[in-house]
Amino acid sequence: MSKTLESTHSRPRAAGAELNISPQSLADRLRVDPWHTAINVAVDTFAGAVALIGALLWQFGSLAETGWLPWLFLPLLIGILAGKSMYRRGLRRNFLDEIGPAETAVAFASLALLVAMFLSNTEYRPSAVVLRLWVLSAVTVAVARFVRVVVQRVIRTRYGSAAPTIVLGNDPIAHQLVSRMRQFPEYGLAPVGYVGDAPVATVGSRETIAGELPHLGVPADLETVARRTNAEELIIAFATSDERDLVTTIRIAHRLGMRVWVVPRLYDAVGLNTRVEHIGGLPLMVLPHIDPKGWQFAVKGVLDRVLTALGLLVLSPVFLTLMLLVRLSSPGPVFFKQERIGRDGLPFYCLKFRSMRPPRASDAEFERKAGDAPGGVEGVDRRTRIGKIMRQTSLDELPQLINVIRGDMSLVGPRPERPEYVHLFEMQIRRYGERHRVKAGVTGWAQVHGLRGQTSIADRAEWDNYYIENWSIWLDVKILFLTVLAVLKRAED
Repeated sequence: MSKTLESTHSRPRAAGAELNISPQSLADRLRVDPWHTAINVAVDTFAGAVALIGALLWQFGSLAETGWLPWLFLPLLIGILAGKSMYRRGLRRNFLDEIGPAETAVAFASLALLVAMFLSNTEYRPSAVVLRLWVLSAVTVAVARFVRVVVQRVIRTRYGSAAPTIVLGNDPIAHQLVSRMRQFPEYGLAPVGYVGDAPVATVGSRETIAGELPHLGVPADLETVARRTNAEELIIAFATSDERDLVTTIRIAHRLGMRVWVVPRLYDAVGLNTRVEHIGGLPLMVLPHIDPKGWQFAVKGVLDRVLTALGLLVLSPVFLTLMLLVRLSSPGPVFFKQERIGRDGLPFYCLKFRSMRPPRASDAEFERKAGDAPGGVEGVDRRTRIGKIMRQTSLDELPQLINVIRGDMSLVGPRPERPEYVHLFEMQIRRYGERHRVKAGVTGWAQVHGLRGQTSIADRAEWDNYYIENWSIWLDVKILFLTVLAVLKRAED
């Protein structure tokens, strides 16, 4: 199976090397339209049909007594899903992002069917049938969407099926794009080369960018390059080309059937809720504003404390048991307090269960190497038995729920850092200080994307600022759900 699904574009090629592109595999053909849309429609149709058959058998024990009218549910469901852009090819499918629109489509399709059945004056009571259909389809459509998301992610990450992608531009943003595509294969993009200015470095006889990504030519060569590489995607970074030439390049890419992505100027301010309006034929990008000191974050603070109080009540047996085990594990206090920096740069004491024994005279002194990020186990491993388990399961973080009730922290937000590192990072890392616009969090957008322990501080700042500028209650719910999944993977903090 892996031979069939494996993409020939999943590995970067050395600059100057000949790009020998093999014939497209089955996965390559299925990920683009019309097959991509056809498969998605077929999956939703199957899920709706299973629910409809189940509802009719549940109500009547037969499929022949109701006629054709209930089957109107299927085109209604598919039409509403299409109207909500649920068949648009996205970069990264996420079940939590899809479940809301999918369930809304199920509800509207059921309501529309109910109206049609009432107007047709059916011999049976339509409400009983539609209610059963609504309940069953809410389950089957959700399951179908979940299975499709999982299958797509497995195909992309395990079998390397990714769309060969050309990057137009040779600048820091282009480097960052290439890095992200390689870091997250679930996006389904495989950089095969870039077009633009001359390469930034020379390694031996090979000209490279961002880890041996070949320089394929200038934008005028796009058609030749795209045909040679079988490229399906074009990403335009901050290219220095003339705007008229860029528009011509985009037209060529569209004529070749490629999808075109453009990194917007002022990209730091462009969020999920950004929309495009027009004055005549001139587009204007509307940038919504999230105010961390506004009423929305005040509501968030109230919800944090209410949910945390309920959570502590439910988890009180676990909490008290861990307190006892920590007390018995080694001499010392139950809680470990460490000064961290929170909202507006103000310090507070962050609580954790103590997971380490007191230091001994025989322990070697720990010195951090230049460039190391804080986090993880530093120096001699002094963790107790229960401490290792708590670190692996993140249970040592439970006392931070007390910080939330006290108002020092939020359930979701940027993870707090020690003062000495904050001053250093603010000088070295772009936009690092902006993450202190909101309260620190027990969990965060960066952490659920694997940025825990000794990982890139610059990447954490990028994800944290994204969270702040795109904040919503639903995003908090999504992060809390993903945190549960991350804890189940026994990640080390």
